[in-house]
Amino acid sequence: MKMIIGLGNPGKKYEKTRHNIGFLVIDELAKQYGVELNQTKFHALYAIAHTPKGKVLLVKPYTYMNLSGEAVAPLMKYFDIPVDDIVVIYDDLDLGTGKLRLRQRGSAGGHNGIKSLIQHLGTQNFNRIRIGISRPPAGMKVADYVLANFREEEQPDMARAIDNSAEACKAWMDKPFLEVMNDYNGA
Repeated sequence: MKMIIGLGNPGKKYEKTRHNIGFLVIDELAKQYGVELNQTKFHALYAIAHTPKGKVLLVKPYTYMNLSGEAVAPLMKYFDIPVDDIVVIYDDLDLGTGKLRLRQRGSAGGHNGIKSLIQHLGTQNFNRIRIGISRPPAGMKVADYVLANFREEEQPDMARAIDNSAEACKAWMDKPFLEVMNDYNGA
C-alpha cells in the first residue's frame, strides 16, 4: 500500500486557503477514486482507495499544519508503510503560483509542516510534491498570506496545479517517483 498525504489545517475557515492546497489535492484524488475520507485514526482523516495498481491511503492530518508528523508517523507504523511509499503534498512560497516541484528529499525550507514530518519520521528522504503559491505582496505577513483564500485570478492556475498533482500521484502508483518527477516537474 502507498500513502499520499496532503498537508493543511482542519476546519471550514481554512478550507480554501493557500496553506490547504495539500488537502485540496487529496479531495480531488478521493473524488477520482470514488472514495470518501470518513475514517479517523491518530488525528488524521483518511480513506483507502483500491486501484488497479494497488491500495492507496489518502490522508489529511488533522493536527494542524505545524504538527503534521504527529499524525503521519503513527499512521505509517499502523499500516506498515515504509517511507519510500509515501508522498507529501504541500504549499511552497518560493515557487510561482501553480507551479509544481517534485523531489525525493530535502530540508524543510522553512515549512513547519515539513519540519514536523522530518522530526517524526527521522529522515528528510521522502517523496514530495510542492505546489507554488508565490510570495505575499509587500507589507503582508506570511502567516496572513498563507491563511488567505486564493485570489480570483489565481484560481485557474491552482485548479491546474491540483489536477497535475493528482495525475502525478496516480502516475506514481505505476512508476518510480523519479520518472514521475521527470514527467511533472515544472508543470
